Amino acid sequence: MINIILDFAELIEYNKAMYIDIVPNRNSPPAILLRETHRAGKRTVKRTIANLSECPPEAIDALRLTLKGIKLVPAQDAFAVERSLPHGHVEAVLGSMRALGIERMLSPRPCRERDLAVAMIAQRLVDPCSKLATVRQWQATTLATQLGVEDADENDLYRALDWLLARQERIEDKLAARHLAEGARVLYDVSSTTYHGHSCPLAMRGHNRDEEDLPCIVWGLLADAQGRPVAVETYAGNTADPTTVADQVEKLRDRFGLEHVVLVGDRGMLTQARIDDLREHPHLGWISALRTEDIQALAKQGAVQLSLFDTQNLAEITHATFPGERLMVCYNPLLAEDRRRTRNELLDATERLLTPKVAEVKRRTQKPLSAAEIGVKVGRVINHFKIAKYFKLDIQDNHFAFTRDTERIARDERVDGIYIIRTSEPVEDISAADTVRTYKSLGQVEQAFRCLKRLDLRVRPIHHRTPDHVKAHIFLCMMAYYVEWHMRKTLAPVLFQDEELDDDRWKRDPVAKAQPSQTAQHKKRTKQTPDRWPVHSLQSLLKDLATRCQNSCRAGEGKNVARFTTITEPTDFQRHVFELLGIKVT
Repeated sequence: MINIILDFAELIEYNKAMYIDIVPNRNSPPAILLRETHRAGKRTVKRTIANLSECPPEAIDALRLTLKGIKLVPAQDAFAVERSLPHGHVEAVLGSMRALGIERMLSPRPCRERDLAVAMIAQRLVDPCSKLATVRQWQATTLATQLGVEDADENDLYRALDWLLARQERIEDKLAARHLAEGARVLYDVSSTTYHGHSCPLAMRGHNRDEEDLPCIVWGLLADAQGRPVAVETYAGNTADPTTVADQVEKLRDRFGLEHVVLVGDRGMLTQARIDDLREHPHLGWISALRTEDIQALAKQGAVQLSLFDTQNLAEITHATFPGERLMVCYNPLLAEDRRRTRNELLDATERLLTPKVAEVKRRTQKPLSAAEIGVKVGRVINHFKIAKYFKLDIQDNHFAFTRDTERIARDERVDGIYIIRTSEPVEDISAADTVRTYKSLGQVEQAFRCLKRLDLRVRPIHHRTPDHVKAHIFLCMMAYYVEWHMRKTLAPVLFQDEELDDDRWKRDPVAKAQPSQTAQHKKRTKQTPDRWPVHSLQSLLKDLATRCQNSCRAGEGKNVARFTTITEPTDFQRHVFELLGIKVT
């Protein structure tokens, strides 16, 4: 430390002759000295005033500036960052939306409602929340200021929802024109979402896929063959899945003007009754699957047997029970083993629940249980694992016994691992292998439901009171998923996503268990891309981008204060992400 204390005024007086000198030492760190110089005749004389070698570098830098006559002030007085707003994730989402033409898709003319709708779609990706929370969250990022809606309140958002709903059909028509064409394969599936409230007439008790004993709302998603969303329809919670198919047929034929498309739906959707309805439209094809009961019936008649799969895992057959259809019979031994193991585990678990009931009935000697009372007690446990069909129950007054239905179990075991895809399309239009692959591509719609209902976009919980607001909310979330779908494809190199999946899906064995590509396995194992960039989920990637902030700064003091805004420089990784998205940053 400095052992000599100098008066500041004296230091200023002599600073022209004083300087900081760095003297090298052969085997030691260099010495940092405060010196002064003066002329003595023709010689320059140096005098060491202090040894600064032990001083912090910042103190030495400050002293060097002072010696040059520069006035120093505390850093907080000279410069301050008054506020930082996360910006990078907003920049990425809005840039992606503009690249997709979302604004012109909503309305060709700029207006406040369009700006609010774009902001709400972006908010679902940035931080999904209720409409009331949205206007608060807009003050915590640059999203509102980027779109000029920072003064909006929740009433403005609800008016924008009404505006958006009025344009839903026109927007879906534009999406269909962009992504569907004659002969296209169209994926369709239905989900349901719990409703929290009491006033919306769409909220009814039905098949709640959230597995909650609460009213729900049903909605069906129409997508192209790659899983890209095109249209969504909202229904009351007690609507059966098959009854929604007619609306989709009308939408495809009348609104989208498509005569020949292939509708792909699961066996719970495209039931035999719905298929019979589809036959009324000769140019409208379909791909679905047979129910287990139909497969068992074919097996009993000898049309389906394991000998079909001695040399292959896929066989195409026809049968009089299904005239005009092609049946693709598939066998997966791994699936067969998994179903047998699962069935046995559930049988054992159910027996463990039923056995105490047998003992309880035997104990009730003084006040025996009636058959009705026993039935109530058994009913509470027999369907817990949903395999009651595999048990035979003997319930009488003061008597209860059960056994496994070995004949039923054996009948189901004969078709374990076997599933049958059915289609109306001729072999000239689609091969047996591609038919199976197309049906399995329904998994992309299930992926959409997972993104919409869980962490990404959180369509639930739904609190809106009116049917129109519920429909607009679900459509808004669909549009957000449309943006997310494209962002995932573009950012696949830095996400835990198989970049080669789209190509592999149509090349790999249609029946065997799908395997990730070498690239996907490498990313999962090393958490790095081949170029050594970190690998993210979409949510963590957006959080990383959010560290690029818009900073409101203040410089100077007193009357000379200047305020300005600056953006945090992107890291190398952030710059790489923006390059993938085609967004130029500085």
